[in-house]
Order: sequence, then C-alpha cells, then structure tokens
Amino acid sequence: MSVKGHEAEGPKFSYGIAASFTAKDRRYNPDKNIFNFNPYNHIRARRKDKRTRPDSGQDAFFVSRVGESNDVAFGVADGVGGWMDSGVDPADFSHGFCDYMAHAAYTYQPAGKTPPYTARSLMQRGYDDICEDKTVRAGGSTACVAIAKGDGTLDVANLGDSGFVQLRLNAIHYHSEPQTHAFNTPYQLAIVPRKVRAQAAAFGGYQICDFPKDANVTEHSLRHGDVLVFASDGVWDNLSSQDILRIVSRMMVGARAWEHTADGIQVSNNLQHFTHFTDAEDGKNSSEDIPSLQSFLAVGITSEAKAASVNTKVDGPFAREVQKHYPFEYWRGGKVDDICVVVAIVVEEGK
Repeated sequence: MSVKGHEAEGPKFSYGIAASFTAKDRRYNPDKNIFNFNPYNHIRARRKDKRTRPDSGQDAFFVSRVGESNDVAFGVADGVGGWMDSGVDPADFSHGFCDYMAHAAYTYQPAGKTPPYTARSLMQRGYDDICEDKTVRAGGSTACVAIAKGDGTLDVANLGDSGFVQLRLNAIHYHSEPQTHAFNTPYQLAIVPRKVRAQAAAFGGYQICDFPKDANVTEHSLRHGDVLVFASDGVWDNLSSQDILRIVSRMMVGARAWEHTADGIQVSNNLQHFTHFTDAEDGKNSSEDIPSLQSFLAVGITSEAKAASVNTKVDGPFAREVQKHYPFEYWRGGKVDDICVVVAIVVEEGK
C-alpha cells in the first residue's frame, strides 16, 4: 500500500511499503508472512497479546502514517537474544518498542511549539514508552528507524547492526554502516534491572545499554524509482548489499518497473501502477488477490536470506567476519537467525 505526500509546492512523493519476515525456528511462508502497509489502518498503542504479533520471532517492525501529514514512519528492531539467559523473552522489548513508535507516529498532532518527529526523536519516544511499560521488566534491541516525507526526503536513525540500503537504477546509492562495541556486539537499547547490573558488576562485567542519542543520523534525498530496504541483521549476516542489489534489480527489471533502454536502465512510466493497488478513499484494495511490487521485493529478499542462512556451503558476510576476527575458529556457510525486511518504493507523483 502507498501513502500520498503533502499538498505542498514542489514535487510530491508517495511510498509503496511492504514487509516480510520469518522466525529462525520456523519454515518461511511467503503467503502468510507478509504485510502490506495501508495508511488507513488503525494502530493500537500496544499488542500485549503475543498471538497478535507478526510471526517474526525476536525481530519486529512497524509502519505508520505520521498524524495527518501523510509522511510515513517505519523501521525494524532486533531483540537481543542474550536476554534469554536471564529468563526474559527478547521479543517483548522489540515488538513493544515498535508498537509504541507506530502509535506515537499515528497519533501525532502538531500543537503549539511541538516540533515534528525526527527519526531519532521517534526512537526516543518509543524507548521512553517501553521503559515505562511495567509488563516489560528487561530486554533490549537494535533499531533502524526512518521517516519518509512527502517532499522526498528521508530521515534515518540507525543504532546497532540492523540497517538499510538505498538503491537507485541498478546501483547502491547509500548503505548504512553497523554500530558495534566489538565484533558481534552491536549498540543496543535496553532495560536493565538493578539486580542484573549488580550481578554484572560483581563478576567484573557490565551490561550494554545505549540510547537513542547514540544513533547514527543521516538524511537522504529520494528520487522517483528508488528502492529502500530496511532489515535486521538476519539479512545482513547472510546477504551483502550487492546481493540485495542483485535481487532487487532482477525483480524490478523482470516486472518492468525498471526498464532497459538505449540510455541504460530507467524507471518505467508505469511504476505507480505497480505500487498503488488501490484507488479507494477508504483504503480497501481494489483486488485483494493482487499483491504489490513492494511485497514481491520483500518476499524475494526474505526468501533468499532464509535460504542463505541455512546454506552450509556458501560463506555469508557473518562467516567472513568470523574468519577475519577468529581465523582459527571453524565457521562456514550462513547464520541462522530471525529475519525481518521492510521495503519502500519511492514514487514521484505525475511521473
């Protein structure tokens, strides 16, 4: 589903957004593990019933309109699995954190001197809300949060080893760099109980707890036909940015959303047709059986990441990093993990 940009002067942009996901201990089902963004959907403050969560394991995502502005906020969060050793379900933090960010964006109302959300301030709001939630006693996650605006600008706050790439006409225009304290130790938001802090100190250690202010903030100008891929480390540990480009290019060209011309690959004149599969004001699909191009991309990336994660013969990015840091440790193939992907296709209206 897509959302239209502001009724303002200058170019207006809309975004077709979809997500796909799979838990590491589940078989991937592309027919069920898919989400198409509908800006008209009501967003609740918190899904406390775990059965209503997406089947994405400890990974989580969100997509929401920003108030009535029709800008779009979205992102991914990867629950830190180490909290399981303390009897904590890491998914409680990551899913609750995303729920709170989605609701904060959805209910945003500019009033007085209240500034509009930035990606980092939205991350801060979600973190504050999850810290105040008494049902979540501990936990943590990485986060990559974005706000795509109707004027074609993208604001991103990335903390940890989730991340994103911006693809433009068969090329990587930008890719984020992971934030790590050490190998396989990403920056992470956390709720750390006093008892856990005391235990860590007693044994000469410490519990990692970073904050939204530590996130790497970047701003990007978007163009018609750009593809944004946000994903948890279950993707980046198994697929490189070049792998993502290969997958997306094959599918965009195959769908004729990007086309070969005498001047090289160009954006199709029918791109909006591929990303907007409803014209109804109430947000209902004109055909429930017709998926969007963004959903095809999200499924394609998730499928390949899942396959790579269980491939024992082809070394992925994580395996190559292990070999570099620990040359005497045997690690081959992929890295089994939860996987979460959010794809956004940029459409400039009138093109």
